[in-house]
Amino acid sequence: QVQLVESGGGLVQAGGSLRLSCAASGIIFNYNAMGWYRQAPGKQRELVAAITSRGATKYVDSVKGRFTISTDNAKKTVYLQMNSLKPEDTAVYYCAAGPLSAFWTGKYDYWGQGTQVTVSS
Repeated sequence: QVQLVESGGGLVQAGGSLRLSCAASGIIFNYNAMGWYRQAPGKQRELVAAITSRGATKYVDSVKGRFTISTDNAKKTVYLQMNSLKPEDTAVYYCAAGPLSAFWTGKYDYWGQGTQVTVSS
């Protein structure tokens, strides 16, 4: 059974930082793609960042230079370091896991329950 458990969300002032973690179990971690998505109230869920088992990464334009996705294969954990946070980054952040192809297609098989990130102005 695949499980993704996010942590690290919270309330932070604009300009601050947070690091989200997503611990994965039940999947072959080294051969998958992992992604972070977010959904703000009244908006569609969007991809924030993704990473492959080979370390390829991609980011939505609005977070480039501020967010960094990384993995710790030994811990089966993917991280999202978020710096210079803005109020528009406020959303529920979801971790996703899937086959390598998901990095390009966005078709992830597994999702976490989400963690709230709130950035105050």
